[in-house]
Amino acid sequence: MPPPRHTPPPRARRLRRIAACAATISGLMLTTAGTGHADPYAAPAPVPAMAPSTLDARYAAERGSIEAALRTAQAVGDRHRQRTLGAFLTPGRRFLYFDARGRGRAVEVVGDLARARRVAVLVPGADTTLTGFDDRGDKPWSTPGGGARAVFEQARAMTPRPGLAVVAWLGYAAPKTFSSDVLTAERADEGARELRAFLSGVRNVNPAARIGLLCHSYGSVVCGRAALADSAPGRAAWRQVTDIALFGSPGTTAWSAARLGGTARVWAGRGTADWMEDVPHVRILGLGLGPDPVSRDFGARIFDAGEAGHSDYLAPGSPSLRNLTGIALGLPKTVITR
Repeated sequence: MPPPRHTPPPRARRLRRIAACAATISGLMLTTAGTGHADPYAAPAPVPAMAPSTLDARYAAERGSIEAALRTAQAVGDRHRQRTLGAFLTPGRRFLYFDARGRGRAVEVVGDLARARRVAVLVPGADTTLTGFDDRGDKPWSTPGGGARAVFEQARAMTPRPGLAVVAWLGYAAPKTFSSDVLTAERADEGARELRAFLSGVRNVNPAARIGLLCHSYGSVVCGRAALADSAPGRAAWRQVTDIALFGSPGTTAWSAARLGGTARVWAGRGTADWMEDVPHVRILGLGLGPDPVSRDFGARIFDAGEAGHSDYLAPGSPSLRNLTGIALGLPKTVITR
């Protein structure tokens, strides 16, 4: 039996609501101004299309792009990028996509994408940037790269031959939390197009694999918009998606899980310490992100996320990591629900 849900005292809940509302109002009021400085980083170099025969060449090409970006970071004195890009070049790391311009984008593979029986795609949320892709601070699991490795290691602990590859997918321009972008689906629509294109590439590499989407925070809006898309691009690849997990989600713009799922299982979870609980779940004239995915009316399968805070869902040893890994592996009977 799962532990009883922790209910914060009324005063704490009021303070959380005030903070959430303040963040929402700030997001509406703040604007982003350009710096006027030219970006010193080069545009991505052409790479081979994704296919089993081109994977190694693509990994090598993106490694070359990372090396070039590191030289630029050294030349301009960009210490944060130097640290990040140096870590990207650690032996054994493999990237399918890399773009150092602006806030940056990167797509990393942990495991054997071509031979995996299951592929988990971790879609991160707001404020995710290249320099925060796998920060080695006190919460490395809260980053795309660190989170992907946490899921991969948890899968190996759960079963001796998991047959899993995990993709840390920062393939879109994630919005800033304190911006008007986070209150609409505009960035998510761009991300949804990129996500469906990426899944088509995964299908080209491994048509037999089944896919689980692990969608955190604003990343769940990206997953939701991708699931709602009616366009033909990516339609065949989308049929490989068996599970969609929404965690720390502000909404998906869909009114129910049935709109997202098709043949896929839709899961939702929120930790008792996640401030996202107090974000208004509305959608009016394109503003807001719709119903709360963990509400009973939404109709998702609710998994136990324990006492996770907004950045803690993939923390080693946590119930949320175990359950999200079970979802990634396509093992619904291992997932503790409530």
